[in-house]
Amino acid sequence: MGAQYYGADSENGDRIDDPSEDALFMMISDLNDSDNTFVVVQPDEDDLEWFASVAVQDEGGYEIVRRDATRNEHEVSTAISINDIARDLTIWLAARDFPGRRTRQASEF
Repeated sequence: MGAQYYGADSENGDRIDDPSEDALFMMISDLNDSDNTFVVVQPDEDDLEWFASVAVQDEGGYEIVRRDATRNEHEVSTAISINDIARDLTIWLAARDFPGRRTRQASEF
């Protein structure tokens, strides 16, 4: 069975379906500057309307790209803290639209 919402794939072939913040942290921690330089998170569907990627920078740290064509978003940033990257990506991913996912009402919070 595939991912319910999205999957994270690294250059070395690792894949995690619907990764948690901890799983993203682990995947980013495993990145290096020789044979596993990036992680891409994208919907598990044919029409890729959004994606996020994290790549190792030559000078240290990470480049984070977030792109969502449906919202006209394209952001490129850099960071050093893997914890911050994983947390920020988790928050960003939670705001993506997924067909069939029930939306929460303000009264449910």
